[in-house]
Amino acid sequence: MTTALHRSDIFSFANDVVERDAAADPIFATNSGIWEYDHLLPDFSPERTRSDIATVKEFLDTLATLAPVDEIDRVAFAVLEERLNARLGLLESGESVRVFSVLSSPLCEIRQVFELMKTDSADDLNVIAQRLRQVRPALESWRRTLEGLAPSGQLPSRRHILGIGEQAATYASGAYLNFVVRVAPDAADGSDLITWARDADAACAELSTWMIDVLAPSASEHDASGLERYRAWSQYWNGAVLDFDELYAWGYADLRRINARMWEIAAELAPEAKSLTEVAEQLDRDPARAIEGTDELLRRLISFTEQAVEKLDGVHFDIDPRIRFCDARLAPEGSAAAPYYIPPSEDLSRPGTTWFPTLGATTFSWWSHATTWYHEGVPGHHLQCATSIIEADRQSRFHRLEAWTSGYGEGWALYAERLMDELGFFDDLGDELGFLACQALRAARVMVDIGLHLELRAPDDLGVLGDLGDCSGKVWTAPMAVAVLDEMAIQNHEMSVSEVERYLGLPAQAISYKVGERTWMRSREEAKTRLGADFSLKKFHAYALALGPMGLDAFEDELRKWTGS
Repeated sequence: MTTALHRSDIFSFANDVVERDAAADPIFATNSGIWEYDHLLPDFSPERTRSDIATVKEFLDTLATLAPVDEIDRVAFAVLEERLNARLGLLESGESVRVFSVLSSPLCEIRQVFELMKTDSADDLNVIAQRLRQVRPALESWRRTLEGLAPSGQLPSRRHILGIGEQAATYASGAYLNFVVRVAPDAADGSDLITWARDADAACAELSTWMIDVLAPSASEHDASGLERYRAWSQYWNGAVLDFDELYAWGYADLRRINARMWEIAAELAPEAKSLTEVAEQLDRDPARAIEGTDELLRRLISFTEQAVEKLDGVHFDIDPRIRFCDARLAPEGSAAAPYYIPPSEDLSRPGTTWFPTLGATTFSWWSHATTWYHEGVPGHHLQCATSIIEADRQSRFHRLEAWTSGYGEGWALYAERLMDELGFFDDLGDELGFLACQALRAARVMVDIGLHLELRAPDDLGVLGDLGDCSGKVWTAPMAVAVLDEMAIQNHEMSVSEVERYLGLPAQAISYKVGERTWMRSREEAKTRLGADFSLKKFHAYALALGPMGLDAFEDELRKWTGS
């Protein structure tokens, strides 16, 4: 360890963990802005898993020899210990390799990382060519892992194998070649860039054929993870011990509460509507709410976040000038339907970026996207993640780059949407309906995700769901879940299908949004009650974001210690 360069032995050790993780996982390195591994891709083979287990055990053994020197060190130690143990648990149980879907897998991670690479110089393009050459061996290493999972029945359900196969077919139609043509339009036929891009596309085609024709028939149709696996993933995503029965009932009650307000708005916007989906369709047809073309969409997304920064900075947050800008880009073809965010590089040379999947559309209705960009941009993920990046004095390098916990992170982003509603930013009823639809989606996720994976019965008063009829008391199925999102969260059908595929492919991740938001809200109200006149919303936000990502149980404990300053 290079302790002299860091504030303590623990911070030095945290730096060493990041350096070793970056060398083992070049995708993580590029995502973080550790550029020296940009020419490589990870090994996804069974040998890599065994190596990772040994490495994490070594990390934990070393950490056990270190002692915190102050409060900052105490938090850094606790975060390292909790996240490394969570990682080890998934590795040793095999969960880290057996859970994948179109939202998260080596296939889409490899494709996405090229979008984050430098493209300005001839040297940059040479690095891209070297990484393109690694696509085939990286996919082949993952195939060896999948071949090992099949005989023991450890594969995810068939829907995810087929989904990945279809995604690979989409990439095979020219995803890598089109990327090269976009970033290097002068690349000559026969050049390394063109040659290896075509080889990457061909490797995707081969993977697609194998997954659909060979692997999928050996996978089960059964989607549910079961209680034991669900509990393990819930602990990983949330860093909290949860009561699933209580959560299931709470999620449904919250959905009903949100739907009641949605119907109040519907009565004003479309008094003749007989369903919430009819109101959504009317808003979608409103030309005043339409954005034409992807160039105008990206301009709107960037300017929207800039306006949020201007209105919030100095009032409810103090936003560092280095992180005021948040970029917006189109998601690569083949992405899932939901927008997402990627944090800035640690040196801030690459800005934090929101990504919008168009799914082939060229016209977009803004009413359903405003709240999402508060979630993904400011005051949501961008403010949260970029703040963590610049908090090097209070958060270790591991904390800033590797300690993301979905309950804390997605909970903040959903809290950010609610905060903007509390502050009056949804004065347009259509935009408020869009906000409520997103809240309804996250409440429905709690009920649907727990219901699907634990094979529970739907609430006794759920009622009629489209063509499925009265679903009250029936055991949850994927079509029932899609219908709930269609009708009660007014998502478009393609989005609903994508969402349910996501839930089934990532057990317990979907509940982390509302679970986290509830923790943020509960902690804020507790602080208000405890501090009285000394409570400051602005100071609460600053302190909580500076703490950085961690498990929700630990986070709530830390906020109880806050003195208000």
